[in-house]
Amino acid sequence: MTNIKKILATLISFDTVSRHSNLALTDYVQSYLAEFGIQSKLVPNEDHTKTNLYATIGPNVEGGIILSGHTDVVPVDGQDWHTDPFTLVEKDDKYYGRGSCDMKGFLAICLAAVPAMIEADLKRPIHLCFSYDEEIGCVGAVDLVAEIASNLPAVDAVFVGEPTSMQVANLHKSVHSLSTKITGVEAHSSKLNLGVSANFAAAKLMTFLSDALDEFRANPQRDITSLEPNYSTINIGTIQGGTANNIIPKHCEFSVDLRSVPKDDPHTCIHSYRQFGETVERQMQDQNPICKIEIDDRASAPGLSPEENGLAESLALQWSDNREAIAVAYGTEAGLFQKAGYSTIVCGPGSIDQAHKPNEYIEKAQVEKCARFIEQLIQHLSQSSAS
Repeated sequence: MTNIKKILATLISFDTVSRHSNLALTDYVQSYLAEFGIQSKLVPNEDHTKTNLYATIGPNVEGGIILSGHTDVVPVDGQDWHTDPFTLVEKDDKYYGRGSCDMKGFLAICLAAVPAMIEADLKRPIHLCFSYDEEIGCVGAVDLVAEIASNLPAVDAVFVGEPTSMQVANLHKSVHSLSTKITGVEAHSSKLNLGVSANFAAAKLMTFLSDALDEFRANPQRDITSLEPNYSTINIGTIQGGTANNIIPKHCEFSVDLRSVPKDDPHTCIHSYRQFGETVERQMQDQNPICKIEIDDRASAPGLSPEENGLAESLALQWSDNREAIAVAYGTEAGLFQKAGYSTIVCGPGSIDQAHKPNEYIEKAQVEKCARFIEQLIQHLSQSSAS
């Protein structure tokens, strides 16, 4: 646990909120792995301000296992933290800090296990895959999965270490992130006939989305009992619009997060939203032709589905002492791996209930449980033949 705590403290100290670079953290990971003679490979974004990282421990042969996690964290702005969110604090058998649960705790456990991986004389490899910008739609993982699919030997299983309280999740929702930008016409608020309000147009669009959410709530997917909530969800996360109380707003922009259960086609909802946006845009243009509404895709990630006789699920159930798999409501890069042909599950330490909140923490008992999971994984790959 000492090494895990030390590594976790270092990882938390890097402010890798998604709007910032993660290069300092990946430099640290590269240097750490290099101390053990392990070479890392980078898959950067277009402007090289962020990067994915992957590394192979053991022989570069078929039958290995991927341990996947993300390096970015959500913002702390406006949250009531009792401690410095980027300093690890140990209290009451918990580790506090931004990312302790989601999901630098898992990364620290994997990195702390590297010496044991080397000493075990692995017969089949462990691949560490760390991505950027998962929190804004698995952006980095898209290129990372494509890269490893092209360059790594065939892999038996992928374990994504998002916080599941070390339960095994074989299903999660798809994720689609949209941005809506509205352009109206500015004027004095007393001269509504001279202006077109971007905020009023936004209100119409947000009401449409609210009604769609009500429809989803009324029609849940009842055959997935472990999924909470068991219906598709829509969230409007950010809104910026207007400049002053007495100015008709020219610009308004807001973000939309759509998470769909398997029975709902997310593209149906998005298509309906775009059609309604065109209707509102025509209404605005009837007042002034320069008005416009732009609805853009920001990011998306497919859902994760149960596999028939999936090896990843079978192994994870053994090593985590669970009897059956569950479903989770949040999205991960697991769907991208599965879509690329990998047997994939989600299983990691900590509770998602602690993620994205002030005073985020992970229980030491969860860290210990995950460390034992990794020990069994190492032992499995040290055997002479694959399962």
